[in-house]
Amino acid sequence: MSIEADATVDRFAEQLSELSFQARNLGGAVDIWERMVEDETLIFFGLAGAMVPAGMRMVVSFLIENRFIDCLVSTGANLYHDCHETLGYFHWRGSPGEDDLKLKDQSIDRIYDTYASETEFRRTDEFISYFAREVPQNKPLTTREFLHLLGKKLAESADNEGILSSAYKAGIPVYCPALADSAIGISMAVGKNRGESNVVFDILADVLETARLAASSRTGVVYIGGGVPKNFIQQSEVTTSVLGATETGHQYAIQVITDPPHWGGLSGCTFAEAQSWGKIAKKALKVTVYSDATIALPLIATALATRRKDNLAERKLPRFRMGRSLEVSF
Repeated sequence: MSIEADATVDRFAEQLSELSFQARNLGGAVDIWERMVEDETLIFFGLAGAMVPAGMRMVVSFLIENRFIDCLVSTGANLYHDCHETLGYFHWRGSPGEDDLKLKDQSIDRIYDTYASETEFRRTDEFISYFAREVPQNKPLTTREFLHLLGKKLAESADNEGILSSAYKAGIPVYCPALADSAIGISMAVGKNRGESNVVFDILADVLETARLAASSRTGVVYIGGGVPKNFIQQSEVTTSVLGATETGHQYAIQVITDPPHWGGLSGCTFAEAQSWGKIAKKALKVTVYSDATIALPLIATALATRRKDNLAERKLPRFRMGRSLEVSF
């Protein structure tokens, strides 16, 4: 590889694809993602890990706003931290070597080398708890419906853009199958305990909706980390058989992970293994990038944006009709 002092990130990604190991895989991820955008493909995006505290919030927002992704499945924690920053609060650069007992005394929460104020978190908790009073009560909602309403609230009341507000404005669905496993769930539980709200979720409707999305068109997947978001998107293909559709598997697949496959966990599961389940198509274009996502995702997203900047409008987008049920058309 020769060093080009004036190389764009797009050109840099091309050079990486000519190397070996994870450099080649990272360059390949840009190529496959571009193929998804060029093809008539519905792109699922799974977001796990502490990506928002790590600074990936506006990267994901950019991908949503420019429709490099069409459906987001996230951990509740990332959506909570997104809400937190959209409301004007912050995460700060800190140190992994700090005395955590002192941090506790100062009401500072640590996420490796990043800090957050517990006092500010409590304000975000109250915002969510109050918001829960405004949504339909004692009527089962999908997490997609709830998060669409939360995105609307943030878009109308907050001065900052974020993941949920961008998804609301772009009209794309956001799912969080483990919403209770986050500070959003805690905040709503507090409201329920006070007798102020009683939001009921129909998680099984989430399963059926994502299966219908998978059955509606050719699909591609991008996973940042593993966990619940990855598995929830993966299972959408095999669930299509419940709807009487033909199980084809996702046609394109990218994952940026650090987990190895030999422990048997889903986060490190290879796409080849997923093919044995029918989750990934037999002839799928697929790549795994073993890398810290805070390094790989900005590089991939910037290279993709540079490559597509002159023809973003040419993409044939899936359009969603948000209601009690979800409808999609191209």
